[in-house]
Amino acid sequence: MKRNENRDRFAFATALLVLVAGLHPAPASGGDAIYGKVTAVKSAEVVVLDYGHGQYDIRLAGIVAPKEGPLAERARELVTKLVLGQVGRARFEYRAKNGEMVSRLFTGDPGVDVGLELMRAGLAQRLQGYDYKYGELSAAEREAREAKRGVWAAAQPK
Repeated sequence: MKRNENRDRFAFATALLVLVAGLHPAPASGGDAIYGKVTAVKSAEVVVLDYGHGQYDIRLAGIVAPKEGPLAERARELVTKLVLGQVGRARFEYRAKNGEMVSRLFTGDPGVDVGLELMRAGLAQRLQGYDYKYGELSAAEREAREAKRGVWAAAQPK
C-alpha cells in the first residue's frame, strides 16, 4: 500500500510541475521562443508583441536603426509593413536592463527575419561585434553597403 501512495504522490508532483512550467509564458534562456500578435511598432527597433496573457516590448537583436530623419521613417514603415497585425515569433536572446526582450523577430511562413530585412534594405547597421550564427547580418550589411542602399548611400564618397 505504501508503494502505491509514493507512486501517486510522485505522479501528482510531476503533473503539478509540468502544469506550472507550462504557465510561464516568458522565455527563460537564449533560444527560447514566444509567439504572439504584433500590436504596435514603437520604432524600427522595438515592437510590442501580445502573447495572449500580456505584452512584451521586443527589441530587434543585433541592429541599430536611424533614430530620426527620412531613413528612420522608412525603417519604421518597413517594420510596420512586415509585422503590424501579424503573428510573430520572437526568438529570445537576452533581457535588456530596461526590461525589453532582445530577440530575433520572425513573421510569416516560412518566417521572415525582420532585423535581417532591415539590414538588406540598408535601413539599419549591424551592432558592432554582433552577428548571427552563420554571419547573416554581416552578409546583409555588406550587400547593402555594396549596393549603396539606405544608410550606405550617404556614407559613400562623392
